[in-house]
Order: sequence, then C-alpha cells, then structure tokens
Amino acid sequence: MRTFVAIDIPGEIRARIQQLISVLRRTPCDVRWSRPEGLHITLKFLGEIPPERLDAVKRALESLPPSEPIAIAIAGSGFFPNGRAPRVLWLGIQAGPELAALAASIERGLAPLGIPQEDRPYAPHLTLGRLRAAHGLSALQEVLKQQGELAMGSFTAREFFLYESQPAQDGSIYKKLARFRIGSDAPA
Repeated sequence: MRTFVAIDIPGEIRARIQQLISVLRRTPCDVRWSRPEGLHITLKFLGEIPPERLDAVKRALESLPPSEPIAIAIAGSGFFPNGRAPRVLWLGIQAGPELAALAASIERGLAPLGIPQEDRPYAPHLTLGRLRAAHGLSALQEVLKQQGELAMGSFTAREFFLYESQPAQDGSIYKKLARFRIGSDAPA
C-alpha cells in the first residue's frame, strides 16, 4: 500500500482554499486541481509499504520522542520548480522550527525499517494543483497576483496521521490509518 505521514488541515481553512481554487479554476490554464478534502502537510512520503509491515511503521511513529504542538500559518503561493517552468502550484506553510524537527524525527524513526531518508531539505507546502501544460499560465499568474497576500489562516497542529493513498480516476483518495499525538496536551 502507498503511504505517507502528514498533518491535517482544519475545515475552515479548507473552505477558504476551496474558494481560492474556485476562482483559479476560471483561468484557461490546464491544471489538475487538488481536492480540498485531501489537503495535508506532508511530513514524510513512505511509498509502497507491504501490509504486513504496517504495524512496525505504526510502532516506530508511536515511539518518536515527544514534541511540542506546532503553530502553523498557511500563506503565500508559488510554483515548483519555478514560475517560468511550473509543474506544481502551492500554498506556503509558515511554522517555527518544530515542524522541520518533527519531519526529521519521523525520518530518523523510520530509517531502521529500511524506509529511505530524503536527500532534499524539508520544504512544507500545500499542493493546490499540478500544471499539465503551460497554456494559460500568464492568466493563472495574473489571477494569483490579484488575490493579494493569500493568508488562508493559522492553527496549532496537535496530531499527525499515517495515510494510505488510493489511486482514483480524479486523483488519489487518502484514508487515515493511524493518528499520533504532538505534544503532551494533545487529544488522545
């Protein structure tokens, strides 16, 4: 099963992002838009994990050292790899060092299970859409510019999840497999 570890986005922020996507959809740019219900902040992409190894992954995530709740703001936008040759449109994630520390802790905790560590620095973001062609790009960039700062909201992350990614015709569907606490005052 294809899996990843991520932080969920609260419903009120998802609703704001849905409104933004509705505006951006009106441009002629050829984009496969993310489903708002599937938006998340990826901490670690695990890839294919055999079902019989799932319990070991859960145990490794449960035994991570404690961390503090993480204040996160979603603001700003950009393109990967860049605005001249974009393939991904994203919203920015602003957080203190706790977010990167949690991602690094997950990397270290899963490494003994043979899950490869990332060779790139951690770059948290929310993927709004994947560009299939450059046609209409200037219109998309202009509408983004008209939106201003794109401050979608902020929240405190007190949990993260192990997800399964199930392929579907209109993009992957994500199923929560397990929940893990962030901080000692997080809900169980």
